[in-house]
Amino acid sequence: MDSSLQHTTVLLPEAVDALLGAAGPSPSGTFVDGTFGRGGHSRRILLRLGPEGRLIAFDKDPEAIQEAARITDARFAIRHEGFRNLSELPAGSAAGVLLDLGVSSPQIDSPERGFSFRFDGPLDMRMDTTRGQSVAEWLAEAEVGQIAEVIREYGEERFAGPIAKAIVARREERGPLATTAELADLVAGAVKTREAGQNPATRTFQALRIFINAELEELQQALEASLRLLAPGGRLVVISFHSLEDRIVKQFIAQHSKEVYDRRAPFAPPQAMRLVALDRIKPGAAEVAANPRSRSAVMRVAERTGVPA
Repeated sequence: MDSSLQHTTVLLPEAVDALLGAAGPSPSGTFVDGTFGRGGHSRRILLRLGPEGRLIAFDKDPEAIQEAARITDARFAIRHEGFRNLSELPAGSAAGVLLDLGVSSPQIDSPERGFSFRFDGPLDMRMDTTRGQSVAEWLAEAEVGQIAEVIREYGEERFAGPIAKAIVARREERGPLATTAELADLVAGAVKTREAGQNPATRTFQALRIFINAELEELQQALEASLRLLAPGGRLVVISFHSLEDRIVKQFIAQHSKEVYDRRAPFAPPQAMRLVALDRIKPGAAEVAANPRSRSAVMRVAERTGVPA
């Protein structure tokens, strides 16, 4: 890996401690790293696993798969798939599932990936560059209303309408947007007021990345799959980096951490809870100072009960 594109894993010891905390020393179970990234969590998990332990990792990014190939540990396996495919693993087979929802620094800092407005590059933003539609391709065809809805829903951007109109007007006058710099400049002209310390294109770039990769839909699918995948006592650990993700995780854990009564059968016993919420952790001041990108991270931890999914 290019040394200039190193990734600092957020909440590394906290996440691994939470994941393995109930498994005792030298765990022998099967654990899942749903977002291998550049392997920070996976490598630390392998250091803690016993000889009979196993780690299965998932990632859509071809560059992450290349990095994973450097791990020669026989206890480790990598799958070139998104974590929605957790559902393919046997029910009750995992002692823990970890999902780190952040975009890795090498992805953000590689201009050719098109994730960042700080570097001029192709307007791509796909996590898996081997398939699917890029942001540039989608913006070349989408209608004003569609673009505005995406930017408003996934970016919580109040100027979504003017930004969408500017994108389509530019497309009609001079052709579709092709680079990150073109989009960032266009958004800067459409956003009338700016939040202190934030580039005006921040919310738009976030929205388009989330949309083009179907990130929130995949997260919901992965959470549902984890409920079926985890064995009793297994841990679910999720690190999110913006409010849309964290809200989904928080609501999912809350939904399954309470007894549910069927209103149609008021005298029937309630459905017992399937998860126990254990913790909510944020990076400490020292970690934020060393890695400012960690400041928005929130880690939520829950434990699977013995109630069937």
